[in-house]
Amino acid sequence: MTSVTHARLLKIALPIVLSNATVPLLGAVDTGVVGQLGQAAPIGAVGLGAIVLATVYWIFGFLRMGTSGLAAQAHGAGDGAERSVILLRALIIAGIAGLGLIALQGVLFWAAFRVAPASAAVEDLMRQYLGIRIWGAPATIALYAVTGWLIAVERTRGVFVLQLWMNGLNIGLDLWFVLGLGWGVPGVAVATLMAEWTGLALGLWLCRDAFGAVLRAAWARVGNRAALAVMVVVNRDIMVRSVILQLSFTTFLFLGAGQGDVVLAANQVLLQFLEITAYALDGFAFGAEALVGQAVGARVAGDARAASRIAMQWGVAGAVVLALVFGLAGHMVIDLMTTAPEVRAAARDYLPWMVAAPVIGVAAWIYDGIFIGATLTGLMMRTMLVSVAIYAAALAVLVPGFGNHGLWGALMVLNVARGVTMWRAYPAVEGKAAGGKLTAVNF
Repeated sequence: MTSVTHARLLKIALPIVLSNATVPLLGAVDTGVVGQLGQAAPIGAVGLGAIVLATVYWIFGFLRMGTSGLAAQAHGAGDGAERSVILLRALIIAGIAGLGLIALQGVLFWAAFRVAPASAAVEDLMRQYLGIRIWGAPATIALYAVTGWLIAVERTRGVFVLQLWMNGLNIGLDLWFVLGLGWGVPGVAVATLMAEWTGLALGLWLCRDAFGAVLRAAWARVGNRAALAVMVVVNRDIMVRSVILQLSFTTFLFLGAGQGDVVLAANQVLLQFLEITAYALDGFAFGAEALVGQAVGARVAGDARAASRIAMQWGVAGAVVLALVFGLAGHMVIDLMTTAPEVRAAARDYLPWMVAAPVIGVAAWIYDGIFIGATLTGLMMRTMLVSVAIYAAALAVLVPGFGNHGLWGALMVLNVARGVTMWRAYPAVEGKAAGGKLTAVNF
C-alpha cells in the first residue's frame, strides 16, 4: 500500500459525491417527461413502478458492500486472482438473482399491486413499465458488484463515469422516446433498460483487468468452499443489518403518518435533507471502505487507524458544512419542495432537527464504511441490533410526550447509538488489521 493521506481519501471520495449528485436529476427528468403527456396516470405509474423495482433491487444491495470489503482486502494483500474471483462470484450471484426475478415477475407484480393498489389506468401503465424494466434485473444487480469492486481498488472516477453515462443516456433516451417518438410510459422503461445494460457493459470494461491474465487462476477458485462461506456470511450479515435499519425508518414513517397528513407531508420533505446528507457523506464512507479494507488485507494496523481517522475528519467537516447550509438555507429548500402553506410551516418547526442531523449521524455513516472495509459485518449487525433496541425505547418514551418532535428525537437517538456502539467496537478493526484474534465487545 501507498501511504494513507488526505489527498488519497479525497481522490476516492470526491468522484462519489459528484456521482451521487446526478441521481436525483434522473428521477426529476422521468417525472417531468411523463408529466408533459398531460395526464396524472403516467406520472403515478412511473413513480410507483420505479419504487417497486428499487425496493426489490435494494434486497441485493449487500453485493455492493460485501464486494467492496472483500475485494479491498484482496487488493491490499496483493492477491490479484482473489481480487478477480470476488468480482466473478458476485457477478454470478447477480446473474442468478436477476434471472430469478425475471422468472418470478408474475408473482412480484401481483404482490406489488396488492401492496400498492392503484386505479385501473395507473395499474395498466405500471404493468407495461414493470414488464419492460424487469428485463434489466441482471444488469442492475450486477452493477452493485461492479461498483463495489471499483470502490475497493480506488477507481471511483470510473464509478462517476459509469453513473454519468447511465443517467445521461437515460435522460437523452427519455426525451427522444417519450417526447420525440410518442412512446409514453413504455418509452421511459425502454430508456432505463438500455441505460442499465449499456452501463453494465461499460462497468465490465472498467473492470477489465479482473478478466485478463489472472482470469484462469481466478476461475479455478470460484468454487472454493472456504472463500464462499466467508462471502455468504459477510453478505448475510450486511443484508440482515440493512433490513433492520430499513424497518427502523419504516417505523418512523408509520408513526409520523399517525400524526396527521400535514405532519406526514412535512416529514417527507425533511427526509430529503437526510437523503442529501447521505449522498454527500457517502464518498468519505466509501473511502474508508477501500482504505481500511486494503489495510486489513495488507495486515497494517497503522494504516487502518490512519484511514479511519482521516475519513472521520473529513466526514465531520462535511457534516458541519451541511449543518450550516441547512441552517441558513433550509427554509428556502422547504419552499422549493412544497407550496402548501401548512406543510411549509410544519417543516420549518422541525427544521432544527435537520440542522443537527448531519453532525449527530456522521459517526454512524463513517463507521459503517470502516466496518464494511474490515468485513466485521457480524459485529456491525450486532451493534445495529443494540442501537435499534435503544431506538425502540426512545420511541416509547419520547413520542407520547413530545409528538413529532419526540419522533425526530428518537431518530437522532438511533444514530447516536449506532455511532457509540461502533466506536466501542472499533478496536476490533485494528485488531483484525494486525492479524490478531477478535476480542469480545461489551456494549
